[in-house]
Amino acid sequence: MANGPLTIRPYDTEDNAVLTDIWYSASRVAHHFLGEGKLQEQRSLISKLYLPQAETWVACIDGAPVGFMGLMNNFVGGIFVSPEAQGKGVGQALIAYGLELKGGLNLDVYALNTRTCEFYKRLGFVETDRRSTDKEGLPFEEISMYLSN
Repeated sequence: MANGPLTIRPYDTEDNAVLTDIWYSASRVAHHFLGEGKLQEQRSLISKLYLPQAETWVACIDGAPVGFMGLMNNFVGGIFVSPEAQGKGVGQALIAYGLELKGGLNLDVYALNTRTCEFYKRLGFVETDRRSTDKEGLPFEEISMYLSN
C-alpha cells in the first residue's frame, strides 16, 4: 500500500465492490465471534443496502479506497478500515471528518470488539448505554457511545 496523502470523499457506486471487500476483511478480524455465516449474510446487506443508502464517506490513500464510514444523521452505522491500513490514522481521520460534519457522533460497538472499543475511548467517546444483546437479539453485548466536539 502506498503512503501518499489521505483524502476523504463521498461514496460512488463504483466503490461498492472494494468497500464491501474492506468491510469483510475488517469484520473477519473485528467481528470474528459472529461466525462466517453471519458475516456472509451481513456482507450482502452491506453491498445492497447500507453502502448505497447511508451517507458514506470513503477514505483514500493515493486515490485508492482504504476505509469508509457510513452515517445516518449523526449515528455512525459503521467505520471500517482495511487491515493493511489500520494504525495509520485512517479511522481517526474518518471520525474527525464525521465530527466536523455533524458536531457530535453516536455509535454502537460490540463489547467483544475490544480493540475498537479502546480506539473509540482514545478518541474521547463516552459510554452512554450497554445492552446484553445486539439489535438482532443475539447474545453479543453492545455498547452505545457518544462524542461531541
